[in-house]
Amino acid sequence: QVQLVESGGGLVQAGGSLRLSCTASGATLRTYSMGWFRQAPGKEREFVGSITWAGSSTYYADSVKGRFTISRDNAKNMVYLQMNSLKPEDTAVYYCAGRRPPGLTPDLTQYNYWGQGTQVTVSL
Repeated sequence: QVQLVESGGGLVQAGGSLRLSCTASGATLRTYSMGWFRQAPGKEREFVGSITWAGSSTYYADSVKGRFTISRDNAKNMVYLQMNSLKPEDTAVYYCAGRRPPGLTPDLTQYNYWGQGTQVTVSL
């Protein structure tokens, strides 16, 4: 059973940066396409970005494009979300998710495995 664990969340001022990490137990992430999602209070979970298993392609939501970067280190079994120029509206619980089929998709129903999430709070 694949278990994903996120880390790196916290409190940061607007304009600051955070790097989230995602690792897995029970599986080797290099065989999974990975995505990051977020959920703010009272809102639905939304797509942030995704990366192919080899890291050769990425895809981002318009709201984070140019500010967030997804990367992965398959040798370390890690996936990262670098978040720069953070805004208060980026405040949410951030989740990493994995799917076995190749390719990029923003559709959360296409992801089979989810972490428990890590809180990111951006203050003014």
